[in-house]
Amino acid sequence: MKIPLSTLEDCQAIDLTIDGADEIESGSLNLIKGGGGNLLREKIVAIASARMIVVADDRKVVDRLGTHFALPVEIVPFGWRTTADRLSGLGARPKLRLDSEGKIFLTDDGHYILDCSYGPLASPEIFQTLLDGVVGVVEHVLFIGIAQEAFVGGRDGVKILARAN
Repeated sequence: MKIPLSTLEDCQAIDLTIDGADEIESGSLNLIKGGGGNLLREKIVAIASARMIVVADDRKVVDRLGTHFALPVEIVPFGWRTTADRLSGLGARPKLRLDSEGKIFLTDDGHYILDCSYGPLASPEIFQTLLDGVVGVVEHVLFIGIAQEAFVGGRDGVKILARAN
């Protein structure tokens, strides 16, 4: 059986997206994603989907987002240091992402990524709004209220977590 391939230009609605996550907040299923560097595109696909399911191992489940992973923030290259300063003003310790050769990592859309350490976030929803207001930020990888279920594997098998409403 062949699965037909398409683009979002040809098909603007997606029935189901299955993807991984760097951190999954227990209960809410809010996510930090973006370790792979496709922040903007991953979020566009997730938002276009009627349903999003996350697959991960049990080490990714946390009580609060930001516990183990920095928050990737995709930014425009022009004036990137001023954007980093604004993110520092929100309490971040931004670090410009480099590739395996030590060069600045570029997203598929030619943007930079700042990996911003904030520590555990008390309110990802409020923090999302703050990041959305920073000039120079293209996108961040807080996926708030997007995932409906998470399939989490561990030593005891697979557990299915549902988002608490």
